[in-house]
Amino acid sequence: MSIDPLEYYSQADFDLMLSESRKHKTPFLIFNLDILRQKYNELHCHFPYVRIHYAVKANPAVEILKVLDELDSNFDIASVNELDRLLSIGVDPSRISFGNTIKKAEDIHYAYEKGIRLFASDSDHDLFNIAREAPGSKVFFRILTDGGDSADWPLSRKFGCHPDLATDLILLALDLKLIPCGISFHVGSQQREIGYWNSALAKVRYIFDYLETLGLKMTLINMGGGFPASYISRTSPMETYSEEITRYLKEDFSERPPEIIIEPGRSLVGDAGILVTEVVLIAEKSHHAMDKWLYVDTGKFNGLTETWGEAIKYPLYTEAPGEDSSDYIIAGPTCDSQDVMYESFRNPLPSGIKEGDRIYWFSTGAYTASYASVEFNGFKPIPVYFVGQRAKEK
Repeated sequence: MSIDPLEYYSQADFDLMLSESRKHKTPFLIFNLDILRQKYNELHCHFPYVRIHYAVKANPAVEILKVLDELDSNFDIASVNELDRLLSIGVDPSRISFGNTIKKAEDIHYAYEKGIRLFASDSDHDLFNIAREAPGSKVFFRILTDGGDSADWPLSRKFGCHPDLATDLILLALDLKLIPCGISFHVGSQQREIGYWNSALAKVRYIFDYLETLGLKMTLINMGGGFPASYISRTSPMETYSEEITRYLKEDFSERPPEIIIEPGRSLVGDAGILVTEVVLIAEKSHHAMDKWLYVDTGKFNGLTETWGEAIKYPLYTEAPGEDSSDYIIAGPTCDSQDVMYESFRNPLPSGIKEGDRIYWFSTGAYTASYASVEFNGFKPIPVYFVGQRAKEK
């Protein structure tokens, strides 16, 4: 099954990215800012009633943040370092939420001093810290949701709390002189089953109804991320996500809450990137081995972390000749036995591929460069090169 680039990119975009890639030594990421604009505008068109908070952790490059700032995006941060980066380009703190439920008291204090007034929480200890370090702030509460079995990258166990606990935390927030404003959830990253938004919103409806019996009216629903990028496992188009999720909202909330937030990351930046690697070595483990080991010059510890458990299956393209072959186990260059990207899953590569040939990993704009931050085994973090209109203006 050869990968056709035109199933993932327009001819013009692919030619532009391929042309830029010829200028650089592997490994590196090529990022197309024009695709980013297209993805943001598409999302805004399909969800005109929501406030988009870009999940900065997906790719925190300043070039990306500047484009989204120009498009009037809001932002969700996971750390004060991400906050500093946004503030350095002039983003107003009123457009930033601190969505990480795991944060130090000193970081809450710092964010508050910088003007952040919207925080996420899912535990009483975190809430006490917010009350002490960010008095009077708005807080939304993250609940546990289903969806781990159909999301390529599940997020439901580490974050969130049971709806019953969330209601208790909301009451506690009132006692602590905070402003509990709503509920958030995340159905899992790269969620292919849209129905999980329905079950999550039903839980939110239950919480809202219960709180109204106590005289409390929530004003915010944060539906998190989960919208897809284009990998091997295909997903519904964004239009279908929009139609279904909008229908769920209308069914559960005849009067829509004044404010609805989404926190896309992968769906905005994933398709805009191509990771370019080079074949370092092709080896067999015995004279009669059925499989060949193909090693490339980056791996799990330098950008391809999401291949852990073969969770994210990136489309691979190469210009090497030959018939498709599924004989290749694909691994990275480090001296670590965990640095194997695909062994059970076989992404067919041409039989004529050889050392020095390039492999292009499509849809790698999210969670690649941001993961490649440590010089494990001395391999430096992958550089990122930008193309598109904004890149031309620089």
